[in-house]
Amino acid sequence: MNNFETALRNMTIAPYIVKATALIGIQRKSGSNMFRHQISTFGILLDYKITDPVVLKASLIHDLFEDAANMPGVTQGEIKDLDADGPAVYNLVMEVSIRRANELKEPKSEFLLRIMQSGSNRAKVLKLADRISNIESLGFVHDSNFVKKYLTETREFILPYALAVNADMYKELFDLVENRSKMMIII
Repeated sequence: MNNFETALRNMTIAPYIVKATALIGIQRKSGSNMFRHQISTFGILLDYKITDPVVLKASLIHDLFEDAANMPGVTQGEIKDLDADGPAVYNLVMEVSIRRANELKEPKSEFLLRIMQSGSNRAKVLKLADRISNIESLGFVHDSNFVKKYLTETREFILPYALAVNADMYKELFDLVENRSKMMIII
């Protein structure tokens, strides 16, 4: 048995998938729902052989508090009590969530820079997988202004830091941005 299989063999994932189902009814610009995005992000991490259980579990619920905070079962206590990793998973999810204070949302540029400049390595890896999933789904988005803005954010606030986090994820992200940018010119 290889290290990858060994690392995943006894990992408790199901409770996090159940929590992620709260995102099934929440639509994305690409037409799918937020639950599928969580699963996609999880799959990208597995594709890169990421076996950190906290990162993998957080990937399954990384948008939960931003997009389904008022759903039953979506509380700090519920997540922290899922298993022994629950407290660390909750903290990582909060680290990669947009902050709100007095009804004001953290500006997107500040949010991305906060993670990429001073976030934990776990947060940076999770953000790269999240961004790969998001850019893959941009192929189904026809709002050219949204796509251009998203690609610009990625170039300015993610790519300059991505190489130091994971060279392979950087390459994929860079290639996705370039490919989608070329598609914008053709269209």
